[in-house]
This record gives sequence, C-alpha cells and structure tokens, in this order.
Amino acid sequence: MIFIAELLLAKPDWLKIRLPTDKYPHVKGIEQKYGIATICTEGKCPNLSECWSSGTATFMIMGDTCTRGCRFCNVKTSRMPRPLDKDEPRKLVQAIKEMKTFDYIVLTSVDRDELLDQGSSHFAECISLLKKEIPGLLVEVLIPDFTGNKKLIDQIIESGPDVIAHNIETVESLQRKVRDPRANYRQSLSVLEYVKSKNPRIITKSSIMLGFGEKEEEVIQTMKDLLKVGVEIFTLGQYLRPSIKHTQIIEYVHPIKFNHYKEIGESLGFRFVASGPMVRSSYKAGESFIKNILKR
Repeated sequence: MIFIAELLLAKPDWLKIRLPTDKYPHVKGIEQKYGIATICTEGKCPNLSECWSSGTATFMIMGDTCTRGCRFCNVKTSRMPRPLDKDEPRKLVQAIKEMKTFDYIVLTSVDRDELLDQGSSHFAECISLLKKEIPGLLVEVLIPDFTGNKKLIDQIIESGPDVIAHNIETVESLQRKVRDPRANYRQSLSVLEYVKSKNPRIITKSSIMLGFGEKEEEVIQTMKDLLKVGVEIFTLGQYLRPSIKHTQIIEYVHPIKFNHYKEIGESLGFRFVASGPMVRSSYKAGESFIKNILKR
C-alpha cells in the first residue's frame, strides 16, 4: 500500500534531469580505463552536465560496496567488501591529469567499518598525492563519520584538503528512519565540530535531504545546530527514492520552499547555502563560491 501511495504522489515538472554533457564519453572512458568511479555517473546525478561543464567532478574511492545500509542510499552493502586497491591513489592522480579540465574535485567514499582504521589512511593518501602531483587542484572531501574516532579524522585533516564535508542527511527525529544505526545526528555534529576546532582554516560543509516528512522547525533547528559547530556551507536537496526497498518519499518539496530555506539559512549566518530540488551535497554552485573564498 505504501508503494501504491507513492505512485499516486506524481513526480512534479520541476524534477527534470538534464541530458549528459558532451564531456560524458571522454570522462566515462577514463573512469573505465583506470577502474575508478564518479558519483556523478554511478549515482546518476541530475547535475552531471552542469558540474562537468564547469570543471568539477566527484570521485568515489575505497570501492563500490559499503559496510552500512542507510535506507536512502543505492550503494551496494556488505559486511566484508573487497580489499582496498593499494594503487587507487596513483590511478586517481593519473585519471584526473588525463581529464585535464577539472580544477576542483570532490572525493567521497563508502564506509569501511571492517578495516582497523576504517580506510582513513587510504583516504588520506589519495588526498596527499593529489595535492602533491597536481598543483593548484582544489580538493573537497565528503567523509564518513569514522565512528567519531578523532585519530582517524586527524589523518584526513593532516592530508591537506581544502574543504571537509560530512552530511548529517536529515533532521534529528528522522535519523533512525533514514540512516544506518551506526550513524547518528550527534555523532555527525561532533565530527564537524572536531574538524573546525582542529583546523579553523578548513571550510566545513554539510547537507540534508528533504521529503522524508520533516517539519520546517526541525529543518531550521538543524541549521542552527550546524552553525553552532562551525559549519559554513549548507546544501538542501530533494530525496529521490532509488527503489521500492528504500525509504518512502513523503513529499516533493516545491522550489519556493527551497528558496525559503535558502533565505533562512543565509539570514542565520551560513557563508553559502545551495537549496533546490536537484541540489546535491557536491553541487557546482557551492564549489564556485568556495573557489572564490580559497583564492582570497
């Protein structure tokens, strides 16, 4: 009955995906050549054309299988994914050099809870090598929570990324409905707070999805909680259900409402807010703003 009800919730006209950019075959070919992946293609991101055309891409490292099972996410899950590819940092550098057109990249990853360091040293090596081998490249990382382990988070901070993002995903009351039980609202806040306290120069960023049934006052409280721990960039986008097995969509939020949240976020004090149905955490508009901050 739930799925039938969602079918009756017709997808509105404003949720239209742009056609792939003419750079798609070139970038996809390099992905396959080096055995790396971008969330842009793997996640069928609606902003692929806009981002790739502006020189931005999001790469997923540490494999394609996650040890967690968040109920909004379409990434494969397993308690014991395949071992990490030790050559991945080098392959990533080679691939980005060959793509040539990217000057701002985002690295994200699956969770690897089965590893002693949860993959933090591998993630850090990817960052360090990119910064060393491609001068001037701006690197944003969208990191797991590393179960809140500060020593593991330190490895990421010390590897030299320009931006560290960690997504809180939804309001506090809906965390158990949406996220894996090993993730939670307060733990995510603590990760973001620690990053900022350890290195105030690093720009911090977070994101939530709308459409799970959250209330406006809860969204505003989430903004206030993120600002309290020093988050500077905030994005809001529409949750789109990958399959019947995933969390149900309760509402398609109207663009006017997204603009409303953008205005609230800016008035509360975020340095930048990207808010819209097709906005994702690695959204090009936010990155353009960050480029200007870093150049200054």
